[in-house]
Amino acid sequence: MDRQQAVQETARAVLAHGGPAARTDPQIPTTAMGRALNLGATHADIAAEMRRQRGDQ
Repeated sequence: MDRQQAVQETARAVLAHGGPAARTDPQIPTTAMGRALNLGATHADIAAEMRRQRGDQ
């Protein structure tokens, strides 16, 4: 998995499993976030990808 793939996976995981409405295992987005950060992604990279996936500009 490269950095961009990790960022995309993390954004999907956070959007699907994060936030107060999600009643799933918090380790899912946390693990994905750690993987992306270890591959050189930044929090800004992940936030931008989340906005892109949600359709925000």
